[in-house]
Amino acid sequence: MRSAAAALVLALAAGTSLAQQARPLADDPALEAQVLAIAEHLRCLVCQNETIAASRADLANDLRDQIRAQLKEGRSEAQIKQYMVDRYGDFVLYTPPVRPTTWLLWAGPFILLLAMIGWLVRLLRSRGHEASAAPLADAELERARVLLGEASEADVPAGAATGPGGGAKAKTGGKASAERRS
Repeated sequence: MRSAAAALVLALAAGTSLAQQARPLADDPALEAQVLAIAEHLRCLVCQNETIAASRADLANDLRDQIRAQLKEGRSEAQIKQYMVDRYGDFVLYTPPVRPTTWLLWAGPFILLLAMIGWLVRLLRSRGHEASAAPLADAELERARVLLGEASEADVPAGAATGPGGGAKAKTGGKASAERRS
């Protein structure tokens, strides 16, 4: 048991002595900072909701390598972005320019919002017309008053105190029934 533990400690010690520090992607940290700054403005064509700086897709790695190579050749940020647009279209830019071909992209969310507000207003207006109730007939109004305890039984017409089936309801006085309920 002790020899197995000693062998494990020896193997771990040998493994850590052979481990190396991770190499940076570029020998020049300033170049790598430029690569990432440009990559923050370009969309990953595989992930589509990430920049190529954040994406770990193979295509994003290739595009970062292309940016790095073009920076080493002395190209500017604008030239690199134009190269990417020429190759992949405006979609590769995380914030595409406002042009006639991208107007729908920029205005689309607002158009959809206005359409939904218009639909909601129309729906609410149509419901308002449906909700208006027809006025009650005099007999129905008197029956409601009796049920609510607002009128005395003497004020109720003969047919108003009958239930839905036509049978007579139990007669209760307005004040007396209100006192019993409380």
